Amino acid sequence: MKIYLILFLLFALSFNLKAQNNTTNGKITGKVTDAVTKQPVDFATISVFKQGSTSPFNGGSTDPKGNFKIDNVAPGDYILTVDFIGYKQYKIAHAVVLSTNKNLALGEILLTPLQTQLKEVSVTATGPTVANKIDKLVYSPANDLTSQGGVALDVLQKVPMVSVDINGNVELMGNTNIQFLINGKPSTIFGASITDALQAIPASQIKSIEVITNPGAKYDAAGTGGIINIVLKDNNIQGVNGSVNLTAGTRLENGNFNINAKKGKIGVGAFFSGNENLTSATPSSGNRTSYSNTRDTVTNLGQNGVSNFKRSGYRSGFNINWDITPKDALSASVNFNHFGNNSNGYVNNFQTTSVGGLSIDTNSVNHSTSKFNNNSTDWSLFYKKTFSKKDQELDVLYNQSIGHNTNNYTQQQDYTNVPFPSSGSIGSNPGTDKETNIQIDYNQPVTEDFSIETGAKATIENIDNAVNTQMLSNGAYVANPFQTYSFTYSRKIYAYYLSTTFSLFHNFIDGKAGLRDEYTVSTSDFPNTTIPSYNILAPSFVLSHKIDKTQTIKFSYSYRLERPDYNGLNPFYNISDPHNISTGNPELKPEYGHNFELGYNKSFSNGANIYVAGFYRYNTNDIQSFTTFYPSFTIGDSTYTNVSLNQRYNIGREVTEGVNLFGSIPAGKFTFRSNMFFADRITSNPGSVQVSGLAYRINLNTSYEFAKTLAAEFFINYRSSQRGIQGTNPAFLFYNFAVRKQVLNKKASIGLTAANPFNQYVNVNSTTYGSNFNQNSLREIPLRSFGISLMYKFGKLEFKKDREQQDNAAPDEGGAGGGSK
Repeated sequence: MKIYLILFLLFALSFNLKAQNNTTNGKITGKVTDAVTKQPVDFATISVFKQGSTSPFNGGSTDPKGNFKIDNVAPGDYILTVDFIGYKQYKIAHAVVLSTNKNLALGEILLTPLQTQLKEVSVTATGPTVANKIDKLVYSPANDLTSQGGVALDVLQKVPMVSVDINGNVELMGNTNIQFLINGKPSTIFGASITDALQAIPASQIKSIEVITNPGAKYDAAGTGGIINIVLKDNNIQGVNGSVNLTAGTRLENGNFNINAKKGKIGVGAFFSGNENLTSATPSSGNRTSYSNTRDTVTNLGQNGVSNFKRSGYRSGFNINWDITPKDALSASVNFNHFGNNSNGYVNNFQTTSVGGLSIDTNSVNHSTSKFNNNSTDWSLFYKKTFSKKDQELDVLYNQSIGHNTNNYTQQQDYTNVPFPSSGSIGSNPGTDKETNIQIDYNQPVTEDFSIETGAKATIENIDNAVNTQMLSNGAYVANPFQTYSFTYSRKIYAYYLSTTFSLFHNFIDGKAGLRDEYTVSTSDFPNTTIPSYNILAPSFVLSHKIDKTQTIKFSYSYRLERPDYNGLNPFYNISDPHNISTGNPELKPEYGHNFELGYNKSFSNGANIYVAGFYRYNTNDIQSFTTFYPSFTIGDSTYTNVSLNQRYNIGREVTEGVNLFGSIPAGKFTFRSNMFFADRITSNPGSVQVSGLAYRINLNTSYEFAKTLAAEFFINYRSSQRGIQGTNPAFLFYNFAVRKQVLNKKASIGLTAANPFNQYVNVNSTTYGSNFNQNSLREIPLRSFGISLMYKFGKLEFKKDREQQDNAAPDEGGAGGGSK
């Protein structure tokens, strides 16, 4: 109720302040846009000087749509500047407010990124690496040398507030429950396997990564960790252009090609990318001690072996954009995705069971294979309608994603010191995940500093799969009807939201606030499973204050939930190792979270920038993996002994509080960037002891520019161990080097990379314990690699407006001191 009351008071206050803003003085308005990307620049600083003065007497900042308004400006001749880190300063020498017309409309002001060069019709642009906007943080990897030739996971390691562990699991502010989007749209590829999906996206195709820790009401309420939106490269500029990227290495090979063309009102684009992680051998070992319920029987299981792992994938797509009229645009896209992994290897088992004074040794060797594949199609249709009133807009989106997933395994266990017959099984789990989204959004400006946005969305998801199992019997594999079944799951989500964007106290505070209502209906045909319907009211807000043109402070809050995904729900038992079995949980309920964040940003005249964010997160019904030990475990008609079962559950509550520090410092030809994360995670599980553990992540990125066409970079990342509810997750250190040489007037480049060159393996130690077992394991992960990357850009760009757009330009654009065209 307190949050709803605060929202109501903010809305009322913004209207009240606007009503009181009557003055005899005038105002200056305009819109700031990136000259290359044509995207609005929010948080740009507008300063107004009296002629001959070096200190501004008035000013403000742009809102999320790049608009600004400066009130209480007396008639006169002024100097106006526009500043934002990573861009050249824009200056208007004579911005004249007339006594006869006190409202000066500057129209669109185009900010040019630093290091931008325009030669005839070619363009090379480098914008800011990290841009801190009012509701999100944007990381642009254009100059990320150590990620060249890599994949999306390599880029994510550099993004502030994001952490990637040794297994490719991504955390945002310490939370793994993240909603991933591609170009702002959901995809079923992330429900199948987030790690494999991120491995299939080449770094060279990523334009930027948007991190939204407290999403507004317009976004789905899903993802207690927040949202990571991967924006892929595109082009909406007249002409034909494209690029080719190729990488060869000792562990990773990939390549991608894209082409874009636009003439008049029609633009088209296509791309293809493929990559392969070459087969690598991962040695592993472990030891587990378990006890019977009466603790009179003790079993020790020692394991060692080697697993050969390989991952591959490709993506392709096509898009078309049609500017029907200057105020109506239609775009359509279709993407095809394929990725997967497979492994094969062996594990030696040494089991000793002690009962009283007797010991029984049972030794065996287990040969197994495991294979995962995903084939999916995403397609969307998007319509945008603008109106004569600035920022009035209607958007309609239809998006559908269909993923076909397959999980297969084989295993055979042969005993070496006892006369037991060999045992084994073959499991196949094909399934389909289909998701359809229909969304409509409308933005209505009420005044120049207050607007209302509203919209609705329907999401329909259907999951179905089958489990087919064969068991080894008398030397042959035969179908097992007791481990053969099907599973269907349906989920429908209906959402409506209302949000506002506003400025208070003469632009002293800029803010966004809103409320989203989501109603979820879920059904399943899995035996003894009942899933009740539920509704969530999700408020959110962000308040920002510009202390001066170099300092900003903001406070934000959101209430969110995490719905279980395909892997979490799927009841398929993976028995590739009969002593370590994993499965999904169809009875999972959503996790709920309250997220608070306080951030401070400071930029300096030499280009340096720091951002500090303190956060507090409180989750209930927390979804976590949990391992249970069973002396014997029955699946269908088969009983397995000495089994650790890993499954996801709704476990108690979790509180995470900490701070994230980001800094970027240019020093001559050097540029230093560092991202540090410190957090304490407290997990409470009913019936268990409360667990608290400090975790931190520190990385350093250093680049050096030998010449305008030759640069080098070094990156090092350390992630500490993390105590959890059942043990300790491993710590690890990773580092790499890179150098890039640009040729052919920067249309082509060649790059060399070396990852962990002085260490063949990264040792990963972890511990797990429960009421009747404790376990430790060691994996030696091969991360050392060397690679070479080639890039070539072709075609030319034509920077000119369509004649029809020029004819329909607003009459007040380009007035006294008007913006660039």
